[in-house]
Amino acid sequence: MDLPLDRRTGLPDALRVLLRDHPREGWEADPRFAGLAAFWMERHLAFRDLLAALGADAARAAAKDLDPRAWGARLSRLGSHLLQDLHGHHRIEDDHYFPLLASREPRLRAGFDLLDADHQALDRHLAAFADRADAALRLIRDLAADAAGEAGRLTERLDALARFLDRHLTDEEDLVVPVILRHGGAL
Repeated sequence: MDLPLDRRTGLPDALRVLLRDHPREGWEADPRFAGLAAFWMERHLAFRDLLAALGADAARAAAKDLDPRAWGARLSRLGSHLLQDLHGHHRIEDDHYFPLLASREPRLRAGFDLLDADHQALDRHLAAFADRADAALRLIRDLAADAAGEAGRLTERLDALARFLDRHLTDEEDLVVPVILRHGGAL
């Protein structure tokens, strides 16, 4: 299934079969949501929140409304947290959860392969973010005058990363949570 992350607007109908039986609106009311599904959604919310905080900080730094050193400290801490947590999350999914979930729902195997391919595409976006963040941190460390300009460039990179990550997370939720609700969280 060739549905690259940068051109996808959602999962195809063939991969949404369980979502019809378990629509998002009913997830939290389902007794099987507590546990693994709730944890999965909380992790995704944490990634979205980290990206939003990084984006807000970069926008404030670009507008010279945030001290460059304070911005650098937050960028270093939050950026490292985002990168480490996402890489760890993706590794656990690729190595453990996706194969297990695909074994429970073999008709959705192509969807789990798609999500695995997303992780590879996201790695490129995460590397580009890390490079741009490192450039900003070097400017801050060297007290360079262009820290605000670099903050603007980082804002653009974060916006692109947020778009791709949100598409991936939404598609992943639409595939994974219904499988958990159907088969239970004790996978």
